[in-house]
Amino acid sequence: MAAGPVPETPYDRSMTGSGGSAPLVELDGLTVRLGGRTVLDAVTARLDGRAVGLLGPNGAGKTTLIRTLLGFHRPAAGKAAVLGLPVGSGAALARRIGYMPEHEAFIAGMTGVRLVRMLAELSGLDRREALERAHEALVWAGLGEARYRTVETYSAGMRQLLKLAQAVVHRPQLLILDEPTNALDPPARRRMLELVEHLRDTEGVRVLLSSHMLPDVERLCDQVMILREGRPAAVLDLAAERREARGLWVVEVSGDEAAFATAAAAVGFGVARSGRRLRVTAAGGPGPAELFAAADRTGTAVVRLEARRDSLRDIYLEAMGELP
Repeated sequence: MAAGPVPETPYDRSMTGSGGSAPLVELDGLTVRLGGRTVLDAVTARLDGRAVGLLGPNGAGKTTLIRTLLGFHRPAAGKAAVLGLPVGSGAALARRIGYMPEHEAFIAGMTGVRLVRMLAELSGLDRREALERAHEALVWAGLGEARYRTVETYSAGMRQLLKLAQAVVHRPQLLILDEPTNALDPPARRRMLELVEHLRDTEGVRVLLSSHMLPDVERLCDQVMILREGRPAAVLDLAAERREARGLWVVEVSGDEAAFATAAAAVGFGVARSGRRLRVTAAGGPGPAELFAAADRTGTAVVRLEARRDSLRDIYLEAMGELP
């Protein structure tokens, strides 16, 4: 795999971009049933970030949602649209989407360039253009020297890059990534993230990322949807959260905790239970001094006050009901 700066992507900029004012994904009561089981349950959401993260535990419905957006599953009820086009629009939508699946589906005996060329042809390119773009995509991904080798000789990291190359060979407007950094060592993971960032920032490609790697989602995404048991547990604007840089404290008090919580809320704090302690937030304005004043007014004592960053991990655990 090549290292160093990300090379120029063989993109025609007129073919990429945000797709106008249309949201990345729009879901309206989307319900999907598989084998008699409801996997997505009346999901309604509007996702319009440049890069959207899809989070949730195994079985939450992430892969089912991706496959529905790709047209593999038919909704039992409700509607879904991608880049303003209804799901099931056929080639008009398929040409705008690049898909990097979690699991491998390579054909033994095929070289990297032959495989990527074949998938480019399946996306609608003629044979000559498909071959040209296959070479360009493989060089961009850092596989130029390995393009004539058979896929089974590739390392795990090279196979991940090969999946990325085939996903962008037809120059889509939206790149859907399902666990793109799985099984990658730190240098390979860094390289994968740099390539995706280049597509997002330089080429204007929008991204839908499903991953269990929260640092990857925080790095790449400006919006996140957390799924739990087939329904959205949270839809978060990460960009707004970063701009607000809201304060977060974990507070433990001795005495009348309910009175303290009421007094803190009265001066502008948001107060919520977090295990045996309270999570206290404030978007500007009040700070620790006001917390101690609230404790004094209610005859309670602050036993512990810990400043914390409201990280994506905290938000995810809170959405799952697992915050300690």
